[in-house]
Amino acid sequence: MHFDLTDQYQDRPSSIHDLDPRVKVVLTILYILGLSLTPEAAWFVFLVFFVMLLLVVGWAQLGLTYTIRRSYIAAPFILAALPIFFMLDGPTLITLPGLGWTVSAAGFDRFFTILIRTWIGVQAGILLTVSTRFPDLIWALDELHVPKVLVAIVSFMYRYLFVLIDQSMRMRQARASRSAVTQESRRPSAIWHAKVVGMMVGSLFLRSLERSERVYAAMASRGYEGEMRILNSFHMRPQDWFGLTMGSIVLLIPLFIQFIFIR
Repeated sequence: MHFDLTDQYQDRPSSIHDLDPRVKVVLTILYILGLSLTPEAAWFVFLVFFVMLLLVVGWAQLGLTYTIRRSYIAAPFILAALPIFFMLDGPTLITLPGLGWTVSAAGFDRFFTILIRTWIGVQAGILLTVSTRFPDLIWALDELHVPKVLVAIVSFMYRYLFVLIDQSMRMRQARASRSAVTQESRRPSAIWHAKVVGMMVGSLFLRSLERSERVYAAMASRGYEGEMRILNSFHMRPQDWFGLTMGSIVLLIPLFIQFIFIR
């Protein structure tokens, strides 16, 4: 394989890692839900959410900057929210010289609210995946009655994404070996590159479809019935119930702050 998509799980001797995966999934969902319900420009409440996340990351013995250093994955999606700067009406903060575009206070608050929500929410998801083994996470989603089709799609996507990436890299290498450029020859045009890429995408789709049929036939012949089995068995222990209860109570703190200080 030219590409390795290994499990991001980081084994640490912490009580966070030892929690039942269902508890971690529920608390992560509640955390992101509370973050999403926080009003715009409630900067102090966002700071409380972020401090709570850092405390849990430190408690999991991952280092306080572990999730921060890996949350850059959210950066490209934030670019889609840039037009909000100029779309909302309100008091003008900045006027871009030469363009006549104005940044309103409402646009400023809306954009940075989206930015902070996304950035902190991605870190919460990273914390969940690095403290929970992927098979255990899939099992937890199934036990929480997430639709089985969705669980199966996530499972197969994770397991076979690296196969597709490896296949695409092989095709790219084959294209490069058949389109060498010398000093005397001209570089292919952008239209030629676009045409070749389009044919590669179509070929990759057909190969993926064919391979998926072979994989499913192999799995069905080995007893696959629509769900992934794991060797570990989980049962809610007293410490799991305690963690779920205390985590839910702690997540009420930002809501209490909103109720008291933000009207």
